[in-house]
Parts: sequence; C-alpha cells; structure tokens
Amino acid sequence: MKTNALLGAIHQQMKHLAERQRVISQNIANSETGGYKAREVTGPDFAALLEAQGSNGGKPRISRPRISLTSGMAAMGATPPQGGTRIILDPDTGETKPDGNNVTLEEQLLKMGQLQADFAEMTNLYRKQLALMKTAIGKASG
Repeated sequence: MKTNALLGAIHQQMKHLAERQRVISQNIANSETGGYKAREVTGPDFAALLEAQGSNGGKPRISRPRISLTSGMAAMGATPPQGGTRIILDPDTGETKPDGNNVTLEEQLLKMGQLQADFAEMTNLYRKQLALMKTAIGKASG
C-alpha cells in the first residue's frame, strides 16, 4: 500500500524537528561546559522524497551532491555521511567564550522559538490533510 506523499513528507519533517529539538536542548544544557561546540541538524534529503514518489521518470529533479569517502579522507579521520539527517557543528554561532564554548543562549532560544512555529505548521498541515481524507471518504464531521 502506497502512503500519501504529503503525510510521508510531514512525518519526515516532524522526525527532523524532533531531532533538532533534542540537539538544541543539548546545546542549552551544555552552555556552560568548557570547550563545548554548538551543534545543529542537517535537513532531510528532499531528493530522496522526490525519488520515492517517482517524479520525472523516477529521477529526482533536485538532489544533494553525493559524497564518496576516499582513502585519504578516511586516513584523516573522516567518516562516511549517513542517510537522512546528520548532527554537525553549528556553522552560525555568533561568539566563542574564552573557555572555548560557543553556545549563546539567545541564539538557541531563538532557534527553539522557530522550532515551535515549525511544529505548529506541520501539525496544522497534518490536521488539514486528515480532514480532506475524511471528506473524500464521506466521513466529514461538522
């Protein structure tokens, strides 16, 4: 049974937002830990969603570069990229404290606020999609 593409995308985005919330919470918890570097979560791979839906003859129209690990990269300690989301060092930090910690509570709280708005947006999309499905099968309430 093929799932609804929009519901699948909402599910993927909600999982991404939950992981991002966990990482931001860890950043806040470690805001006074010497040497701690703020982390961020990369976004989900939209190309994989397009590919799963068979757009453009099964080939995605949008794609991320595919990175292959060379022996030289592995010798320097690089690890192969994981599918989906990854936790990386936050490239958008504003300052670094003398102890090496670069977590700014104000930045993290702004990210948490945006995260809350993104969760609300996904929840509303989910509710609307379910209401459309109920209407389509004749079980609309109201």
